Amino acid sequence: MARKSRKVIISCAITGAIHTPTMSNALPFTPEDIATQSIEAAEAGAAILHLHARNPKDGSVSIQPDDFAKFLPVVKQATNAVVNISTGGSLTNTIDERIAPTNQFSPEMCSLNMGSMNFSFHPLAKRYDEWKYDWEKDYVEQSEGYIFRNTFRDIRHVSESLSPHNIKFEHECYDVGHLYNLKHCVDIGLFKAPIFIQFVLGILGGIGADTDNLVFMKRTADKLFGDDYKWSILGAGGAQMGLAATAVQLGGNVRVGLEDSLLISRGQLAESNAQQVAKIRHLVEELGYEVATPDEAREILNLKGGDKVGF
Repeated sequence: MARKSRKVIISCAITGAIHTPTMSNALPFTPEDIATQSIEAAEAGAAILHLHARNPKDGSVSIQPDDFAKFLPVVKQATNAVVNISTGGSLTNTIDERIAPTNQFSPEMCSLNMGSMNFSFHPLAKRYDEWKYDWEKDYVEQSEGYIFRNTFRDIRHVSESLSPHNIKFEHECYDVGHLYNLKHCVDIGLFKAPIFIQFVLGILGGIGADTDNLVFMKRTADKLFGDDYKWSILGAGGAQMGLAATAVQLGGNVRVGLEDSLLISRGQLAESNAQQVAKIRHLVEELGYEVATPDEAREILNLKGGDKVGF
């Protein structure tokens, strides 16, 4: 008897807060480009769209709700995709500033980082001699001194502040200790099973992007959460596609997008988010699995539904 094909959820992180306009002409930062690339990614097979905003004038990071408002309704009207709003924002913002867009727009999902950490991308500054905008070089270089603050108090504050919205959290875990932080928070009632964990591998300051570490993270999560969790993998940079393909075979879901990697293959810049989605969809299907639709993702993750958002 042929085995029933498992549904694999593809998330696409459209723009993020690490890469800058100089690094890729494909990186969207105007509301129009963010909306267009989000829609195209959904059409290519992304069930979940993980969204940040940018300053439309120069591409710098924005956590202003007004900037989100310029593209969220467009995306909702054009797709059935699940919208997942970042609460990461800029590494220099307060936790209240970081959750303001989610609090205002009440999406089905939002990210939540599960521990404080050194979070740096300063080595990227050495790759470019000229920059499109004045802010970029300093922003990248200064990340050498950043601490991405996500204390237990911060995490509790996010949970309690967003509780009325019935939002499913994408718990971003950059290292094994973050899984233990999440277990503590579940034990004290901040989050209810089934939880959704995004393993984040390859960020400088977090666990490295290799298969052994992915297996270790999954084995630890299995020990801590048993059957009460779903998971996905985010491989930064050149590790994106290889780790995603491995994760699918281990029972996981996948995240791609220009937030996480600017590449489509080694040494070749991606032309769009949709190109990355199409590639991972092809890999998923070649491995014998099916790509989940947005409504199937809603059922798998127990989401509140697209009719209950605030945009």
